[in-house]
Amino acid sequence: MTQSHTFEADRRAIRYADEGAGPTVVLLPGRGLDIAYLGTLAHVLDEEGFRVVRIGSRRPSSESAVTMHDLAQDVVDVMDHLALDHAWIGGHGFGGAVARAVALDHTDRVDGVLLLAVEGAEPQPDEPLTGLSRDAQVAAAQTAALAATPEPEWASLAPNVPVLIIQGTDDRVTVPANGERLQATAPHLVSLSTVEGGGHLFVSTHAGETGFLIEDYLGMD
Repeated sequence: MTQSHTFEADRRAIRYADEGAGPTVVLLPGRGLDIAYLGTLAHVLDEEGFRVVRIGSRRPSSESAVTMHDLAQDVVDVMDHLALDHAWIGGHGFGGAVARAVALDHTDRVDGVLLLAVEGAEPQPDEPLTGLSRDAQVAAAQTAALAATPEPEWASLAPNVPVLIIQGTDDRVTVPANGERLQATAPHLVSLSTVEGGGHLFVSTHAGETGFLIEDYLGMD
């Protein structure tokens, strides 16, 4: 089991895990979720020759609210801590929204974006996540960051940055239509793949299939 660590700077504490060697994929968790549930997918990608860095979200502070730009900077700061010049930035649900903000704010650090279920601009209905629990404080801070940031500043696509969308056909939280709409805005940049029968947690329940789609898209043998 890969050991997690904590990056601490400027009163921030951000949990991360680093495993494997090869082209780097950064994975960001969904709203209010810990990085642990992405462990199986990380292991699958590790076995396929990738270095995988999972980066969590900062704990909320009473001192100041954050924006999506702040959360994007957190990702880059952890990358700097690990001496990562660039990587594919992937996120599940809300993590994908952060990944898109990273690509816009720090385009030179991003090889491409992996959106594992696409967060919509409007709040989506929630549903119980079997075997997982959300940190309500972290989720609330993330929702506030989304609301505090103009949509074009996180939802736009960075010029010339390729995007792979993977979504579960049975996802009722980040519905497949979100990904289809995004792909239609830039079909020359955005590719879309589906996990048949996958719900919102397909990144965990269908980790092998998700990992294969990523590996195939990135051209790893």
